[in-house]
Amino acid sequence: MKVYSVICLFLSLLLADSCGENPSKDMAFPTGTTWELDYISGPRIAFEGLFPEKKPQLTFDGANGMATGNSGCNGYSAPYELDGKAISFGEPGPSTMMYCGEGENVFRNMIQKVTTWMLDADGKLNLMMGDVPLLRFKPAAP
Repeated sequence: MKVYSVICLFLSLLLADSCGENPSKDMAFPTGTTWELDYISGPRIAFEGLFPEKKPQLTFDGANGMATGNSGCNGYSAPYELDGKAISFGEPGPSTMMYCGEGENVFRNMIQKVTTWMLDADGKLNLMMGDVPLLRFKPAAP
């Protein structure tokens, strides 16, 4: 009877552990997907007013550590570094300098403040400063 109790206890603990949160099962950083901005923190200008023509998009290339896409108007590329849930962006590379309003400057300034990332329950990529979401991206339509 004692062996049966020990086996039941072991199986109960194993089952409880498999239902709990396991940090080693965290989702990997989503490289290869093109992400489209759908929220930006801070500016008093409405989101649609910041990006009336084109929303910023980013694609992360894990092989060379580059984020590429557009910042709402001009092309965008910058190196990024990952360390678990921590992320930082280097200085953006050269770009054409077509003026399309304030949105591009707001985006470029905000992305420099990012320190962490997470995928939320809706599958959106949140780039954050600590626990505060600064930029939220949804997968871009093909």
